[in-house]
Amino acid sequence: MQNKSQLQRRRGKRRELSLLAILLGVVITVVFGAANAYLGLLVGMTVSASIPAAVISMAALRALRRPDALLENNMVQTVGSAGESLAAGVIFTIPAFILLDLDFSLFQTFLLSVFGGFLGILMMIPLRHFLVVEEHETLPFPEGTACAEVLKAGERGGVRARTVFEGLGIGAVYRFFADEDGLNVFSSSIESKIPGYPGAMVGMHAYAALLGVGYIIGVRIACLIFAGGVLGWLVLIPLITTLGSHIAQPIYPATELISQMGPKEIWSNYIRYIGAGGVAFGGFLSLLRSLPMICRSVRTMLPGRSAGEHGAGVPREEQDINLKIVVGGVVLLIAVMAVLPNLPVGVLGAALIAVFGFFFVAVISRIVGIVGGSSCPVSGMTIATLLVCTAILRAAGYQGKAGMAAAISIGAVVCIAMAIASDTSQDLKTGFLVRATPWRQQVGQMIGVLASCLIIGLVVMMLHKAYVIGSEKLSAPQATIMSLVVKGVMEANLPWNLVFMGMAIALVVELLGVRSLPFSIGLYLKIHLTTPIILGGILHWLLVGRKSKKPTAGIETTRGTLFGSGLIAGDAFLGVMLAGFKYFEVSLAIKWLPTIPQAVTLIPFLIVALLLARTDWRKGKGLEDPTDNTL
Repeated sequence: MQNKSQLQRRRGKRRELSLLAILLGVVITVVFGAANAYLGLLVGMTVSASIPAAVISMAALRALRRPDALLENNMVQTVGSAGESLAAGVIFTIPAFILLDLDFSLFQTFLLSVFGGFLGILMMIPLRHFLVVEEHETLPFPEGTACAEVLKAGERGGVRARTVFEGLGIGAVYRFFADEDGLNVFSSSIESKIPGYPGAMVGMHAYAALLGVGYIIGVRIACLIFAGGVLGWLVLIPLITTLGSHIAQPIYPATELISQMGPKEIWSNYIRYIGAGGVAFGGFLSLLRSLPMICRSVRTMLPGRSAGEHGAGVPREEQDINLKIVVGGVVLLIAVMAVLPNLPVGVLGAALIAVFGFFFVAVISRIVGIVGGSSCPVSGMTIATLLVCTAILRAAGYQGKAGMAAAISIGAVVCIAMAIASDTSQDLKTGFLVRATPWRQQVGQMIGVLASCLIIGLVVMMLHKAYVIGSEKLSAPQATIMSLVVKGVMEANLPWNLVFMGMAIALVVELLGVRSLPFSIGLYLKIHLTTPIILGGILHWLLVGRKSKKPTAGIETTRGTLFGSGLIAGDAFLGVMLAGFKYFEVSLAIKWLPTIPQAVTLIPFLIVALLLARTDWRKGKGLEDPTDNTL
């Protein structure tokens, strides 16, 4: 009887790509994709759906009395997270058609989404073994690791579950009280100009999730990211402010005098271009450094690391989709885009998608391993893609609206491919930590992408009809930048000098012996986002890093990292819920509360930080390695 029970238990744990997991994942991916499309068009950011999907899955499968459903829960979050990533890629680019007054249709949006989504998955597959397995100790994949801890905690229970779900509850409650679409009791955004230092500003989006990300990635990477923010907000912006005060005319791409702009406007008009140049340069160097290892990673698949060769002695946990299918699928997608009349791409555009798609999918898959998907500069890399591709199209004779439509289509496919590759990388890391089957996850990602593609265009059109994309109610910040870049290149007035400045800064950083990619990411992001990350990294170093025997870049799994994973989960889960309330115009804010000073709003954030610190403020904090085989 006991042996039979153990056999049933093992079979339950092997249940992955089940019909129930697919159906539940599809529902989640559609809902999260729609909510994130609105949130992204409203404020220019999306929230990760992997951990909320895992939490929902665990609750649903427990309610259905599905025992030992660890791998099934993992499959639900794999399918369910695709919608959020697809939404990010779509809302960063597709609205540019509207802003540039170009013709586009729901069917065209569907095609761009499908091609971009499938290319992102297929191009990432050959990189999985190298980035996820061989680089396990050096690439933390914050959200992927956090999601694995949530899944393990739900499976094991005990102290691990209690720690994660304590963090989840605190992160959710904090977001509910702080978010302007929640109760809005206190602000989650804190900023201040520095007296006597014109143009300098320090600030922080006091999000519990960003504190958790910093704690997970550690102090070294967090410091590199924050250093880029310091250069942008405490050096470059004050420099531009000082010099601009003596200039009596606007400097492109801005349309107003620098003397009339604040730090945020200077960042939006100038620093983001500089950061995009740095990210492009750092990404190129990262790819060059990784080429030998990427080739080695591809060769590891040739002997039979594929779904179709289970009998070749390859462990289940190392079986990817067959490499022949991967290569054939990429070639087929590129060829169809080249000849399809519904897409204004053509042969040249398809070739550019193939080159930039592979390049940035490889780079983005590594970046998310460093900083996670929440801080990953997909829009910055899309800007870099549009800069080069639009210039090539213009040189090839493309002009006017036809040229801009072709450039935006190329940028959309590459951007969506990057967004999906980012999510796929995180999901495959989660799968590695819970010992899932890669090819099943890759198929699950494709199902999630296809389901999301069926509704995402309709959501964008509906939101445009209700609020008008580009208006104050639906500003679409990333798409606005994309439209500006394309129009600027086509009309030959793009500020290339800013892009080259970013590349030169990244080169200087490399010459100093420091990897420029995380530094450039910090230069591109607002300092408001990098500040809570560095605080989390410092907290981790004070409590764990100083005594850790692991390499500086590695992850040490402690109760603190579990608690930080919960903070990310709770914050993201509430973010999606509040986005839904916003869509249905349900206001939860308490209007009669007096305005609370910014300094007071730091208190709740510090309380969350102290609760995070408390989890590792004791002896015996170390837990087993996340790759242990005791599941």
